[in-house]
Amino acid sequence: MTTQTTRYRWVKNGSLGAGKLRYGADYNPEQWPREVWDEDVRLMQEAGVNIVSLAIFSWALLEPRPGEYDFAWLDEIMDLLHAGGIDVDLATATASPPPWLAKQHPEILPVGEDGTVFWPGSRQHWRPTSPVFRAHALRLTRALAERYADHPALVAWHVSNELGCHNLYDYSDDAAAAFRIWLQERYTSIDALNDAWGTAFWSQRYGDFDEILPPRTAPTFRNPGQRLDFERFSSDAVRDHLRVEGAVLREVTPDVPVTTNFMVAQNVRDIDYVSWAGDVDFVANDHYLRPGELGRDDLSFWANLTGNIAGGRPWFLMEHATSAVNWREANPPKRPGELMRDALTHVAHGADAVCYFQWRQSRAGGERYHSGMLPHAGTDSRVFRDVVALGAKLGELAGVTGSVRERARVAVLFDYESWWVSGRDGHPTEGLHYDVETLAWYRALLDQGVRADVVPASSDWDGYEVVIAPMLHVVDAGLQGRIDAYVTGGGHLVTTYFSGTVDEHDRVWLGGYPGALRATLGIRVEEFVPLLPDETVALSSGASASTWTERIVHTDADVEVLDGYADGDLTGLPAVTRRRPAAGGSATYVSADLGRTGALGVLRSLAVDVDALVGDPLAADGRVEVIVRRQGATRYLFLANRTDESVLVSGIGLAPREVVVREVLID
Repeated sequence: MTTQTTRYRWVKNGSLGAGKLRYGADYNPEQWPREVWDEDVRLMQEAGVNIVSLAIFSWALLEPRPGEYDFAWLDEIMDLLHAGGIDVDLATATASPPPWLAKQHPEILPVGEDGTVFWPGSRQHWRPTSPVFRAHALRLTRALAERYADHPALVAWHVSNELGCHNLYDYSDDAAAAFRIWLQERYTSIDALNDAWGTAFWSQRYGDFDEILPPRTAPTFRNPGQRLDFERFSSDAVRDHLRVEGAVLREVTPDVPVTTNFMVAQNVRDIDYVSWAGDVDFVANDHYLRPGELGRDDLSFWANLTGNIAGGRPWFLMEHATSAVNWREANPPKRPGELMRDALTHVAHGADAVCYFQWRQSRAGGERYHSGMLPHAGTDSRVFRDVVALGAKLGELAGVTGSVRERARVAVLFDYESWWVSGRDGHPTEGLHYDVETLAWYRALLDQGVRADVVPASSDWDGYEVVIAPMLHVVDAGLQGRIDAYVTGGGHLVTTYFSGTVDEHDRVWLGGYPGALRATLGIRVEEFVPLLPDETVALSSGASASTWTERIVHTDADVEVLDGYADGDLTGLPAVTRRRPAAGGSATYVSADLGRTGALGVLRSLAVDVDALVGDPLAADGRVEVIVRRQGATRYLFLANRTDESVLVSGIGLAPREVVVREVLID
């Protein structure tokens, strides 16, 4: 095994290394005969690959029996990659336990809410709170760190993989014990917990923490406060595993940065990735494109949020797909141009690394129909030619490395807990979807030609001229104060239905809706009026509401009605209001689900006197997304064609689905 004691390391401030964008994939050489490895390295060089994530699902090979390690094959591939000029993001290999561990210790297996045990045969069959699993995982992590601490190919550590993707919610006895400890630390006394959860309802009052269980399957609605705290606990439990593996790695290799791949938009919406950002040396994310017309803007939204979870610093796109995935009901391939467009859109939003799952498309196993950089069809294929073209393009954009996204004037707030809680059962309708509502407003901003940042609600957004907070359902006293101070300080707020409704314990703010935001908005909603499926209500402006409306029964003297209900039981009542306090800010409330088109109408009405909502000429009337990264005196303008038609903007021709990058020097 090749070693060296000093070499360049990635720094730990978010920069992924100056001079080149990183490009590569998850690499699983253990799936292939040894004679394939040399060809892999040669083809990686042809494609411009300069980094791979290695050993992600290799525990069974690395430790074939308890405490007996086989590193020979990993030594060889590490040396081979280094000789080929390819760096390694080395995984701790703890994502999927080997069969012997589950056989010897079935108590590591996670348990579903109905008592179902999740057995081996897939992946992530382990409890985040299992002390037995943790002991074995940390032993392997230490062995890997000690083995490869000085290997010249190693540039980063990859903790586990997609933590919590399939095992976030474990309802086992281990989880129950850990949950009780978490609750005691949070509430101190059982009386405080009973108050927070409202356990006087349905005779749920607890006399001791030992009586509390995870919210397992029950006859009907489970306690909302208990469910919210279990979601917080589950996010923290998986985060704790990230921390303990990271601690071992930092002890043994303090100069090697540590990360793990978030899934900001994917299956695990119940992880609070905002709170995780401080536990990694640089943020990494996996993203998989939604098929169809929605997909491009959806990608932009989540890449935008990822960049702001990273604090505006560069981040690592750890996984996306070259073409089709294999886990949706239907999995169409990407259209011509989409591989390049998707990658460059991520780069525009701050990614300094563009990587895929995976390098060589698998021949066997559960993901054999998931596309790879090198597909089943081989090198003589559209996908591989596009992969090579992207590698060349990223090489041309080396100067972008280390630059940061330029702050916009408008922010869209995103709040994980509002996402969790607003979609609960037992609500006025099951038709609300927080992510759909926030994306609709983001797309409306793009349609208006307005560049916006998607930022966590807990972040610093006070300096934005306009803040849009769709369905900000969970608002505690601290957030309530921040919002009110923002408006009275001159900021322009736009928020929508079902906002401000509950506090941090999922308890309703009393006195009328929108609860915590009632004074800031200057209105009072008496009751929610959800609509039946396929039912719509017209507004005076011509907009149409579906799914949700509200009965606004009071507006303060400084509130103007921007739009009203034109039919149905709410005819003549306000639908969209705006309060303008003396300080010069404003607070707009949209009481109905107006969709993307209706949201655009609201933005256009506000743009009359809010300059930040006036479209950028480069956006070509919303057909082009404008994204800006800055480094020193250079601005990098990314112009992304949002359409399937050619667009000409400021003398620049954009083909369908094309992204064009221009460098502009700042005086």
